[in-house]
Amino acid sequence: MILAFDIGNTNIVVGGFEGEETVFLTRISTTLGRTEAEYAVLIKNILELYRVERGSIEGSIISSVVPPLNNILIQVMELITGKSPMVVGPGIKTGLNIASGDPKELGADLVVAAVAALQKYPAPQIILDLGTATTLSAIDRDKVFRGVIICPGVKVSFDALTSRTAQLPRISYDEPRQVIGTTSVDSMQSGLIYGNAAMLDGLIERMEDELGDTCTVIATGGLGSKIIPHCKREIILDENLLLDGLRILYEKNQKPRKKTK
Repeated sequence: MILAFDIGNTNIVVGGFEGEETVFLTRISTTLGRTEAEYAVLIKNILELYRVERGSIEGSIISSVVPPLNNILIQVMELITGKSPMVVGPGIKTGLNIASGDPKELGADLVVAAVAALQKYPAPQIILDLGTATTLSAIDRDKVFRGVIICPGVKVSFDALTSRTAQLPRISYDEPRQVIGTTSVDSMQSGLIYGNAAMLDGLIERMEDELGDTCTVIATGGLGSKIIPHCKREIILDENLLLDGLRILYEKNQKPRKKTK
């Protein structure tokens, strides 16, 4: 089994693979205050929950946008498996042709999503990731990564709104009954759900105009299932995209085994 960790600002997505099959997929909260021992207990409990024997773990791979947690997770995996994990970053082979600025500035999560999307879906592409930030990555018909749009995430925008307005309540991410709200809750839900859906529709249209192509649009991220169904544009929701990308990168970077005589 291969373990994959996608460390985001809000959640760490943990997955296990046997070949191309996803054996399990779960999330734990990203907490900078946790110690190595606390993360080790959490991951050990996850493995026990899904009945994964530590001896069956062949290796692991980590993608992170939270650098302070990198060494902690590396040490945890060395403690649990006795093997150093692969970390997405400089020196790892991606096969991705990046034409946007300094490739070193491109977030590991964007690289991983692009690697998976290019293997799974036709180009040109627009890849949406709805997490702490909402990102839209553009890949042209020649499979060249052209650039990114970064927007405040759904939850970040909502938290900013409620923290700065005394009379607006905190609400759930439920579908509003109608677009034009008649109560505070309805109005906020409409802005939250339909507002973000409309933003994505508009940005996709502008990106396609700039690329000069109609694109395959793929979405992932924790809040994708709440927003994407309300977009007018046809969008493929692929919640396993990042973990699939980590699996692909792990396989791509394995050293070929020496043939025995």
